[in-house]
Amino acid sequence: MQEGCRIVWKMFIIRVGMRFRSSISSKVFVCDVKIVDISRNQCYNRINYRSQLRPKVRRIAVKLNSRRTILVGLAFLSICTFWQMYDSVMTLILTDTFKLNETFAGAIMAADNVLALFLLPFFGALSDKTSTRIGRRMPFIVGGTAAAAILMNLIPLLDDRYAASPSTGTLVLFIIVLGLLLVSMGTYRSPAVALMPDVTPKPLRSRANAIINLMGAVGGILYLGLAAVLYPASKTKGVEHVSYRPLFFIVSMIMVVAVVVLYLTIKEPKLEAENQKLEAAHPQWNLATDDGTGHEVLPAPVKRSLSFLLVSISLWFIGYNGVTTWFTKYVEAVMGEGLGGASTCLLVATAGAIVSYIPIGALAAKIGRKRTIQCGIVLLAACFMLGYVLTTTYSSIQPIMYVVFALVGLAWAAINVNSLPMVVEMCRGSDIGKFTGYYYTFSMAAQVVTPIVAGSLMRAIDYRVLFPYAALFVALSFVTMCFVKHGDAKAEAKKGLEAFEDMDN
Repeated sequence: MQEGCRIVWKMFIIRVGMRFRSSISSKVFVCDVKIVDISRNQCYNRINYRSQLRPKVRRIAVKLNSRRTILVGLAFLSICTFWQMYDSVMTLILTDTFKLNETFAGAIMAADNVLALFLLPFFGALSDKTSTRIGRRMPFIVGGTAAAAILMNLIPLLDDRYAASPSTGTLVLFIIVLGLLLVSMGTYRSPAVALMPDVTPKPLRSRANAIINLMGAVGGILYLGLAAVLYPASKTKGVEHVSYRPLFFIVSMIMVVAVVVLYLTIKEPKLEAENQKLEAAHPQWNLATDDGTGHEVLPAPVKRSLSFLLVSISLWFIGYNGVTTWFTKYVEAVMGEGLGGASTCLLVATAGAIVSYIPIGALAAKIGRKRTIQCGIVLLAACFMLGYVLTTTYSSIQPIMYVVFALVGLAWAAINVNSLPMVVEMCRGSDIGKFTGYYYTFSMAAQVVTPIVAGSLMRAIDYRVLFPYAALFVALSFVTMCFVKHGDAKAEAKKGLEAFEDMDN
């Protein structure tokens, strides 16, 4: 009888031990239950924390390397410094020096967005397939920056030459150089942006993208400060021709120095291999599946989420860029305000976005990217409708409008920081550049379309249609985002014991 009870008791202990082990095997440690028969009347179980069935558990520190992310962001800093200068100065050169009308000058200024529709996905996908000693992205970043630095210094030389002696040949040469410059910038924008997800674990990409956007803002601020010092109103007022050689040269040097520091400090192949190893230890991060032939493919639900996300990106860019493009003209026509008031509002919006980037990245890590984006969408649409009320009620810009535009910047940061990480979250590791190109294709397409559509509506109906137009498209993006079911990741989703993961040696 006692022998039978002892056997039953052994079996019970073993069964419990197996269930216990199964229930926690994905968490902190594994318990191995061992029965030791000391005597006929004694038995006990011992928990062996050094399990022989599974290797010793290590805690994975999934923590963003901020210093490294800042260095990676140097590429984006160089890009934003250039484009800030390009948008500010190129219109002056085209209209003041070459005497082009606004329509032709506008067409040339829109050429960069049109080229981007083709160049960004092409070079993004090409960088995915590139394999060199210095990495996949770095050849495009270094080569594109070098070409751009040379070509951009030819722009003010041709500008000065035409001002001194106008000729059709100089104009044609200027257009050719400008086209080559835009192509050189297009060669490395997608690879530069793709470098961040290459070296950053998926759950941390919103925080990393917040730093990247902040670095871009720093680039814009560098140019604005430089322009303010070199070209104050006292030096340019009444001057027949302004030479931009010093400005273009210093900006090109900022770009070169930024990329040189990036090249010397970021060892792309090593960091990419480390990130791939980490992601291999977390297969749950990969949304792609094996098609049975050894190739990874995206399941249909993931593709559907990606499609809705890309449509959402186009919709909120249509709304936001419609306002940023036409706001100066809007306040002039509706409120009788000049350039200064409109520029101040847009500057406040930019400042609101800058101070929000890092907090938004942290918030997305806690509540999720999708929810953060949707909160930003609701806030942005509400601010646009409030902007309509304020601009149609008052005849001048009121202090409350600065508050509204600060909230516009906050809302845009919530959207912009998380959208690219969601896109690249859905791709295979080998397709990051291509998917980055997808992101820019849909965002750039919106920026090509919305100035034309919004301008046509304002001319045909009334200028007051601008804010409702923007709010409508932003609100539509909320609807499409509801169908996005993938691409979200929360770095801090696991708490307590679940913060530990099992890794094989």
